[in-house]
Amino acid sequence: MSTTPDASRILEIATGYMAAKQLFESSRIGLFAALADGPRDVAGLAQATGVSARMARILADAMAAKGLLTRTDGSYALAPDAATYLTGDAAALDLAPFLTFLSEISYPHWLQFGHTVDTTEPGDLQMNDERWATFMAGVMTYNRLHGQEFGRLVDLTGATHALDFGGLSAAFAIGAMTANPQLRTTFVYAPGFEDGLIEAVDEAGLSDRVVVELADTATAEPIGAYDAVFANHVIHRFSADENRAIFRRLRAAAAEGATLTVLDFFLDDDAEQRALDALHAGEYLVIDGTVVYPESEVRAWLDAAGWSVREKIALPGSPRVLVATAV
Repeated sequence: MSTTPDASRILEIATGYMAAKQLFESSRIGLFAALADGPRDVAGLAQATGVSARMARILADAMAAKGLLTRTDGSYALAPDAATYLTGDAAALDLAPFLTFLSEISYPHWLQFGHTVDTTEPGDLQMNDERWATFMAGVMTYNRLHGQEFGRLVDLTGATHALDFGGLSAAFAIGAMTANPQLRTTFVYAPGFEDGLIEAVDEAGLSDRVVVELADTATAEPIGAYDAVFANHVIHRFSADENRAIFRRLRAAAAEGATLTVLDFFLDDDAEQRALDALHAGEYLVIDGTVVYPESEVRAWLDAAGWSVREKIALPGSPRVLVATAV
């Protein structure tokens, strides 16, 4: 028997863009939404989506091969994750805007990755108002997933007053406040993000538990004695020196024993690097030059600023969270 390794893993990686593009197009034409009310065969899918029977079969088979659909006697049905996140108005959290961002902004932008590899410079996004709208709708949708998992998996039991500092989305505080009815949040965000923040908080019915303050994230000095502090999706946007200063100022605003969460992607030193984080290191760089930092470097910043990391939580389909205590 030959002991030569097969090439399956290499081919799966090399052809991954094929699956991604077929997922994007399946979402765009409403393939998953067409199955929200029950199974359909190829003819039914073609009629519901407006594409040819040949195309419906190709897309449905690809999505079944990737586990998002099941196929039984020629009829296709939704897997639980597809039903929850890909069925449009029927979804618990519709990820379609994020898939549109990946298809229209991120996917073609990766064609510039060779230049990024050679120069360590981001590509040219060539943004206009329409592309910015697609960009922000996608990113904020992905943040809603992060916030959902943050509220579900990060234990903030006993915390009563949180500082949400320098983030881009209210989703994390909303998730935390939903899970902890006693929790109130002060947002200290950079100018320009307050409208979406206030709208999201109002929609969640939490405006009576929220205060919003505006300040530049790199230099803001929040005042208080908060027992929970969120620095979520912050560090990749700032330099190492700026992050060191941010964590010192956050420690000054925290009560002893307070909990700090640092949500972001990290390059780790674990036995097996988490793939989602490693892939986003390339995504962040090619998109706009921002940084996925090594976890060990972030831990050193926290330790020097008076924060002791006690836990690392991997949020499914989302970044990881370093959970630290003010000491």
